[in-house]
Amino acid sequence: MQDGRPVVYVDAPGGSQVPDTVIDAVAAHFGRGISNMDGVFAASEDIEETVATARRAGADLAGADPHRIVFGANSTSLLFHLSRSFARTIGPGDHVVVTRLDHDANVRPWVLAARDAGASVIWVDVRPDDATIDLESFDAALERAPKLVAFTLASNAVGTVTPAAEMVAKAKAAGALVAVDGVHIAQHRSIDLDALGADIVTISPYKVFGPHMGMVAASAQVLEAWDPYRVRPAEHYESPERWETGTQNHEAMAGFAAAVDYLAEIGGTGGHVTDGSRRVSLLAAFDIIGAHERGLARRFLDGIAGIDGVRLYGIADVERLAERTPTFAVRVGDAHPRETAKALAECGIFVWDGHYYAIELYDRLGLLETGGAVRIGFCHYHSLDEVDRVLGALAELA
Repeated sequence: MQDGRPVVYVDAPGGSQVPDTVIDAVAAHFGRGISNMDGVFAASEDIEETVATARRAGADLAGADPHRIVFGANSTSLLFHLSRSFARTIGPGDHVVVTRLDHDANVRPWVLAARDAGASVIWVDVRPDDATIDLESFDAALERAPKLVAFTLASNAVGTVTPAAEMVAKAKAAGALVAVDGVHIAQHRSIDLDALGADIVTISPYKVFGPHMGMVAASAQVLEAWDPYRVRPAEHYESPERWETGTQNHEAMAGFAAAVDYLAEIGGTGGHVTDGSRRVSLLAAFDIIGAHERGLARRFLDGIAGIDGVRLYGIADVERLAERTPTFAVRVGDAHPRETAKALAECGIFVWDGHYYAIELYDRLGLLETGGAVRIGFCHYHSLDEVDRVLGALAELA
């Protein structure tokens, strides 16, 4: 509450709120006693079950096998970890493809891997008019037979959803491994790594209603063929444990599993019938979430179009809702985004401002040197009334 009114957390792209069940799961984990893996006593065995439960939850969320789920501090750290190993598989004359739409977490690790191995980097451009991938640029990059292609499933900065199935198929046909950033889209739509055919997908549980931690689902080709950096006592570990450095955040894993259960429970509402599996319930949940979020996005786009002085970056056409998430980047007149964010905060509306680590995209849009943009991000727990409240505040500022 702020000044007697509920606050509106439209900062979901930077981290979502968590349900009580997640808070309870973390507290319950601590209440059972702290321990570690590989002991011969009950508390250690409990930790091992917590980790196994979290892997099963991650597998259901990502559409992969539990033995291919790797946890870490965050997705950025995990991608740097993977990229260090990838660098040892390439050399001069090889190519790596990255895009200007991505969060830098799925750019810089691969760029540095290429640099350290003497390989070359090919950039895929974006279309500034609607902040979408330039597919002609993408196709041209594949002509160089890259070893790896990295791109995002959805932009955390403007909400653009990429044509992932088409891009993965083309990259695979060119002989490349594919690393996709699923961090933003995982809050809004289901992910199926195996059906997609990508080799790596990242998910951040704290953006899907869970605790702060990172997760990667990867192909057996990556996890078994690449050799991770690890300490000597861990050299005999098998995947996925051999990719996890040090003691993991077990309490966060407990919370993450609860977050996945929370999402699955949504799939059991609204008359949806499932076969009883959590994966099917999750697919149903994202159908429900998607329908609700499209309503939020339509309301926002219709409203923002009628406010003079507010500029939207990215897809503005309500007939193209399938190509975006309900994450919007705006500028209000000549105001610096930080000042707009402060003004909205005074109204009890919490938003982010800046570039959101999508520095190549914001540079391409001409926003990087002037403070970026205000990011307004809705998700399934928002209402149409909250959309209207945000629109009303923007209209007053404009």
